Amino acid sequence: MASKNSPPADAIDTKEISTIHDPEQDTNSELKHSVDKVHGNAANDQSVDTNFQTGVQNAEAITIAWSPRALIVAYVVIWFVYFVQGIVTGVSGALLPYVTSDFSAHSLIPTTGVLSQVIGGVTNLCIAKILDIFGRPHGFLLCVALATIGLVMAASCNGVEAYAASQVFYTVGINGLGYCLSVFIADTSSLRHRGLMQALLNSPYIITAWLAGPISTSFLDGSGWRWAFGMESIVLPGVALPLFGVFMYHYRKAKREGIVPARPKSRRTFWQSTVHYVHEFDLIGLLLISAGFAFFLLPFNLYTMEAKGWGSAMIICFLIFGVLFIAAFVVWEKFFARVSLTPWAILRDRTVLGTCMVGFSLFVSTACWNQYFSSYLQVVNGLDVTDASYVVQSGTVVQIIANIVTGVVISFTGRYKPISVFLAFPLIVLGTSLLIYFREPTRYLGYIAMCNIFINFGFGILMLTVEIGILAAAAAQQYFAITIALLNLFTYIGNAIGFTISSAIWQGTLPQKLALHLPPEDQGNLTTIFGSIEEQLGYEWGSPTRLAIQHAYADTWRFLLITSVSVWIVGLVSMLVWKNMNVKGVKQNKGYVV
Repeated sequence: MASKNSPPADAIDTKEISTIHDPEQDTNSELKHSVDKVHGNAANDQSVDTNFQTGVQNAEAITIAWSPRALIVAYVVIWFVYFVQGIVTGVSGALLPYVTSDFSAHSLIPTTGVLSQVIGGVTNLCIAKILDIFGRPHGFLLCVALATIGLVMAASCNGVEAYAASQVFYTVGINGLGYCLSVFIADTSSLRHRGLMQALLNSPYIITAWLAGPISTSFLDGSGWRWAFGMESIVLPGVALPLFGVFMYHYRKAKREGIVPARPKSRRTFWQSTVHYVHEFDLIGLLLISAGFAFFLLPFNLYTMEAKGWGSAMIICFLIFGVLFIAAFVVWEKFFARVSLTPWAILRDRTVLGTCMVGFSLFVSTACWNQYFSSYLQVVNGLDVTDASYVVQSGTVVQIIANIVTGVVISFTGRYKPISVFLAFPLIVLGTSLLIYFREPTRYLGYIAMCNIFINFGFGILMLTVEIGILAAAAAQQYFAITIALLNLFTYIGNAIGFTISSAIWQGTLPQKLALHLPPEDQGNLTTIFGSIEEQLGYEWGSPTRLAIQHAYADTWRFLLITSVSVWIVGLVSMLVWKNMNVKGVKQNKGYVV
């Protein structure tokens, strides 16, 4: 990437930095500070920058105060948190078809995730505020609490609506937990090696990928899926809380050593503090955008449940209110919000916007078909829960391997754009396109596994490069939390839209294909077959009814996969507009970092 005066290849153009500063702070001092950090003038400065928000100052103080041994201990604990997170997400995903089928709502698998994905994406911006204002450990503790509440609710739910509500808490918490860990890693690693460190700390997924299936099967064959969620609600906080303790210990150490700047005590009353934080977190904007996307996307998942379909008054009202809430959010942010929820200034950088749009395309494309992948493997290919989980989770293993390979490439070359354009994009498009051909029941399962490997290797590359790209454009540590949250917002909204597309296609196409293929004597059971994976699996392998269900699945999958490939038109264009930055030598952190 070109520097201000062009000679040094590693420096960052001041024009790039000027597009992402906080307009509410002193422009000149903030810009000068960012440039100094990037060129290394502040690299050995062992004092906390008081221009930053309190949470960022605390993060700097921790990295200044701790020793190499402390950093190693923190990374070991983070590794174990990722390990437990991998088990929780893997088991929860494997159980999802059976939870919805217990309530005769197998087709609503994506619907249960739409609301949670929308709220999960938006609330990461709120969590970013907590990390920056109060501190990294505080936001992490909140996410652990939310995930635990969601798991307890899932264990005790008595309907698909209650399960969907539990998923809001669970998704916000478990994904927020992963988000906080990403910010921790960004705080404690140099940009050059950040991708490699993130990949190595993600390595527990290589192990947990093979554990989720057997654990899920043992619960389904034994005490039931409710006890699985109960087990997770105990294990997660038990492993996550020690990390909170590690960071709080070193924060108090930094405070004792005088590294944390003295701050005047607030003179605000309780009411004044409440009003202050309502504005600081842009609570109204948060509610408007969450409600807007939820109201707009849910009708595409629910219209088949209404007698009049799209003509239903409820569906029409949902769509209208969704559009109105989204419009109201834009107006509120532009004219009324004192502190904007969405960092519009950061989005003006083409690399920031481009990485966000690639993340959006990646998750739309994958979510179009991935939610039904386990069901497809069981119904069409005859795998049991454990073997289907192995195939699905093998994709996670491939993603982590791709993460590590990409991290090594970036560490040595300093470049993240070439591997994205010339390797990740072709692999994803090739894998998805081949999957269209190999989806038929008569095809060999190995070909589907091969396509899954192609797609997930490309997925793993892009998940790392989009984060490195947006952090490189962010320039200063002040923007780590908000830029990662912004990227997560686009990916979660992409997930929600992908779920919506898959649900609309599934509910609109599968019943028609079942009606086309089912033998006459089973036509009366069409609704029952459509609504329960256990009913689908109940028909003997090779029987006319089972073959009819398999062909209906394959026909429906064709539309899902074609949509998935088409999304990458947007993804490729967004990738090409990235600046080809060199992250070698870029310095963004103080203290002892990797």
